[in-house]
Amino acid sequence: MKHFFIILLMPFFLFAHADRAPVAYDFLSKKEVKNFIAVMAKRYHFKRRYLISILKNARLDRDTLMRYSGKFRPNTTIGSWERFKRNVVNKESFKKAKQFKKNYFQSLKKAEKIYKVDMDYIVGFLGVESQYGTFTGEYNILDALATLAFHPNRMQKLFKSELKHLFLFAREKKYDIRKLKGSFAGAMGCVQQLPSIARKFNHDFDGDGASVWDIEDCIGSIAKFMHRYGWEKGAVTLVAAKYNGKRFRHLKSSHKRMLPLRHIQKFGVTPRETFPYNRAYLLKTRNHTHDDIWLGGPNFKILTRYNNSSNYGIAICLIAKSIR
Repeated sequence: MKHFFIILLMPFFLFAHADRAPVAYDFLSKKEVKNFIAVMAKRYHFKRRYLISILKNARLDRDTLMRYSGKFRPNTTIGSWERFKRNVVNKESFKKAKQFKKNYFQSLKKAEKIYKVDMDYIVGFLGVESQYGTFTGEYNILDALATLAFHPNRMQKLFKSELKHLFLFAREKKYDIRKLKGSFAGAMGCVQQLPSIARKFNHDFDGDGASVWDIEDCIGSIAKFMHRYGWEKGAVTLVAAKYNGKRFRHLKSSHKRMLPLRHIQKFGVTPRETFPYNRAYLLKTRNHTHDDIWLGGPNFKILTRYNNSSNYGIAICLIAKSIR
């Protein structure tokens, strides 16, 4: 099965003020936890005593569980466009992006050259995910993933796998699994990687050991990801479009399928800049007073492989545009 890099997870700082106090819980009383321990001991050679001692002290994270329980509720795991504007798509954020590009220009240039990607989008990723490493998450990752792995929710299968990878990641890196901090869904570091992705894309880009909390390693990791999924350097990724009216309801917007540009234009949508493709992702951002329409090229899909959200991809593009 094809994996998205991060699925329906949102950068920690967009939800930094949530009430998230975990509570004591007897995970070891659950049959599926006992089965998990048996599998981890047999297949991955963990000591049972270690697994039991760790999960015995894991706590129930009700805030995390609420986000993934029941029917999907908009903006609980993906931010609204107004929230993106408030936190990452604004003058202050663009100012930080310019300074970050200046401070890390040599590393960005190195990543651009090695992986044949555009450095401005790497900056965009780091801005959206963690405000350049300043917000990496304060949730206990063990508590969050144990909660989501062993309580019914719409992504339980994924989170059970991520709990497995958390144990493997901690062992490989010699980390104390009880002390790792991250997002409400177990994503870690300055580009918010789930444990499975941290293991896959972990990158020692500056020669001092790979770390998901090291900015230069994160630059390399993002560049590696973009290259892996086919980023075309210098290609048009997103352009603004115009239409008549305040709200656009004529076609369904989506970052999951491209439409013929001619078909889009029949509904009064016109690109504001040169758009070199005959097919496009029709994208919409909803503001309080109006909708903005955008046209995405093939590169845009790569952004949403990291986070399955058009708002997310558009935010990265606008940061990138602000520092060219």
